[in-house]
Amino acid sequence: MKKINKKFYITTAIPYVNAAPHIGFALEVIQADVLARYHRLKGEDVFFLTGTDENALKNVLAAKEAGMSTKELVDENSARFKELKETLNLSWDDFIRTTEPRHFLGAQKFWLSCKKEDIYKKKYKGLYCVGCEEFKKEKELVSGHCSEHPGLDIEIVEEENYFFRLSAYQNRLQNLIESGELKIIPESRNNEVLSFIKQGLEDFSISRSKDRAHNWGIPVPGDESQIMYVWFDALTNYITALGYADNSEKFLNYWQNGDTTLHVIGKGISRFHAIYWPAMLLSAGLNLPKEIFVHGYLTIDGKKISKSLGNVISPYDVVKKCGTDALRYYLLREIPSTEDGDFTYEKFEQRYNGDLAKGLGNLVSRILTLAEKLEDRAILKTFEPKIKEAEKNVEKFIVEFKFNDALNAIWQVVALGDKYVDEKKPWTLSADSTEFREIIGSLLYLISEIGKLLYPFLPETSEKITELVKNKKSDILFPRLN
Repeated sequence: MKKINKKFYITTAIPYVNAAPHIGFALEVIQADVLARYHRLKGEDVFFLTGTDENALKNVLAAKEAGMSTKELVDENSARFKELKETLNLSWDDFIRTTEPRHFLGAQKFWLSCKKEDIYKKKYKGLYCVGCEEFKKEKELVSGHCSEHPGLDIEIVEEENYFFRLSAYQNRLQNLIESGELKIIPESRNNEVLSFIKQGLEDFSISRSKDRAHNWGIPVPGDESQIMYVWFDALTNYITALGYADNSEKFLNYWQNGDTTLHVIGKGISRFHAIYWPAMLLSAGLNLPKEIFVHGYLTIDGKKISKSLGNVISPYDVVKKCGTDALRYYLLREIPSTEDGDFTYEKFEQRYNGDLAKGLGNLVSRILTLAEKLEDRAILKTFEPKIKEAEKNVEKFIVEFKFNDALNAIWQVVALGDKYVDEKKPWTLSADSTEFREIIGSLLYLISEIGKLLYPFLPETSEKITELVKNKKSDILFPRLN
């Protein structure tokens, strides 16, 4: 029997709150929002989660530098991340903060659920990057610095910590990924993870001393002298938000018995999600995610956007200047979904003026202005075969996580409309003529369907087009930027 009400659980990574959100996270959460909206349109039972990682040492250090308590800093910046829901028109169902009681209880339950032989204590000395919140090997450094955070100094840390026996899961992880049971997208990232596993997995530290953690974070169960290592704590948010602590129905429905569990993450943290997290889940006797989609970085002048580098652009500033859907469109269309892509205001304005103002906006305005001459607006499905073709292409590309190609397929329909208007020249015809009515009726159908196709990507624009067609009104969707 065909399944109904298929369950689709999608999450983003949870960013640190040592600073306000930047446009790099906007890319990730918008990509996840497109997927969530698309799967809802298909009638699936979607649960979309995001949130903030608040127990990291870098949050403590940022608060100290700002002359604030850590709680004040994480409360302030977490609120800024939460405000993205309205600013970017996001449809998430829950927002988890790792300072919430439900997360503390769930993270400690998870620790205790792992096999006893997988967690052990030992003294350790290593090179630590606070930016990554991770110990590094000498060979991973570039000129003595972390490649992800070249502006930060590497620290030498020596103390007694708890470790997780990752080495015990090497063969199982390799088999899960090679068999496709755990699917990593794109294939290049899948191959990277497999290559790392085949080099040999080493056990990793999963706690910090209370002193070094500045007594901030989740205490290790049964050992108040230790605080959980931020990744061992943070990764569990994907289940603690669902009520793992209480073994809730939501946790069972979406995680243990769900049809699709998908993590949307940046390439810099693929190792944590594709190796550490699955091993942790195996140890705790829980189901694994089904898919991990790894996107590239948003760069500025070819450099990764980084708070430590100071090359940060605020999504709030871009939206204030150009609008929500304009930013959503640029990030989805200009940035290849699995590769790095550059953000500049010059490129942004080119895309905006060319594709949105002159392209989509102009087409909708021209058609609705002409349609005002009609008393009777009969919608004619002249373009139905082309619309069906576009629908298939959009679906194919969304399933493949190729958001830019999906939008390109829609803009081919926009170009088709422009070409049709230019060829038929309806403004030269009498509004009473049959030919005029047929042309405008066909074009009204076309822009109505374009509006529907746009919904997962540009929901506000989609709804505006539907409203304008219904109310026989013309309006400027995207005023040209000077």
